Amino acid sequence: MHRRHVDRIFLIITVSLLLIGFLIFSSASLGLLARTGAQYSTLAVKQLFSVGLGIIAMLALARIPYRTWRPWALHIFIAALILSLLVFVPGLGFTYNGARRWIVVGGFSLQPSEFLKYASIIFTAAWLASTPRLEHRYTKRLIPFLGIIGAITAVLLLQRDSGTLLVIVASLTAMYVVAGAPWRDVGILAVVGVVGATLLVLWRPYILQRFLTFLDPSSDPLGAGYQLQQSLIAIGSGSWLGRGFGQSIQKFNFLPEPIGDSIFSVAAEEFGFLGGLLLLSLFALFAYRGLSIAMRSRDIFGGLLVVGIVIIIVLQSFVNIGSMLGVLPLTGVPLLFISNGGTAMVGALAGVGLVLSVSRAAQRTR
Repeated sequence: MHRRHVDRIFLIITVSLLLIGFLIFSSASLGLLARTGAQYSTLAVKQLFSVGLGIIAMLALARIPYRTWRPWALHIFIAALILSLLVFVPGLGFTYNGARRWIVVGGFSLQPSEFLKYASIIFTAAWLASTPRLEHRYTKRLIPFLGIIGAITAVLLLQRDSGTLLVIVASLTAMYVVAGAPWRDVGILAVVGVVGATLLVLWRPYILQRFLTFLDPSSDPLGAGYQLQQSLIAIGSGSWLGRGFGQSIQKFNFLPEPIGDSIFSVAAEEFGFLGGLLLLSLFALFAYRGLSIAMRSRDIFGGLLVVGIVIIIVLQSFVNIGSMLGVLPLTGVPLLFISNGGTAMVGALAGVGLVLSVSRAAQRTR
């Protein structure tokens, strides 16, 4: 009798990221404790609650056949767009550092754009799977695809969430290319991307400032370049093996958001170059194993679904790490499986559940 199993290697890689992530988070939390007096137990319980909720979502989605979501893809996408627009409802939406990205209900906050990420992947995978592979007319593929991107762009720019917009657009474009886009479409998308990015930089002064800081981090070391300067100091002081667990100095008084955007810098300072390399290697293995699952998928929808989820998780994590290393401009996106952020954690683990569901359908053992 045949039994279906999830891809255990992919699951082990995910669990490893969660365990290492909580270890890093525990140490980074001490920095916030020293600054604000926040109780470590409170921070740890909130993080564990997010991990637990995410694991429940992952296990549930892994058992549900992924094809179940295909007929509902459009409804899921529209619901995610509406949920994202609720941040603009007075008394419901919450603004932080000039960005309106959160909904607060009963003392709990969530970031709807995290759901929009995976809803857009499900919808795009279903739409591309239903469009003939060799159908290259503009009206059939390119224009509708640009319409999807346009709807997402409008919502996220209103929220001032350019980082999430970047990873969504890049992931959906990768799915479009994998689905058999002709070089003509790839070229058009590249031109549209360059023009759009240029207009965005000119329209949003804070994005231009981040880009200028990226080009010259020393130009404003106490202002726009402060986070990057402190991040590089932390990473550099970690040397090869790091200062040791809990021994980071930068997390106490210097690094902004030590449990958020800057958490990789804390990890690199305490565990050194080799620790940072281990973390990067785990994300690379996550990508490799995930894409191998996509190649084994029984249908186009499943394959594209896995491609989108794996790319958006790994790309966002690499963007976060790259911004802390100074090789990419600062974006404000969290390091998935590690940074503080309940909605991001639950969303990422739910995405892993969808990947495991595809692997369950593709893999049979006796």
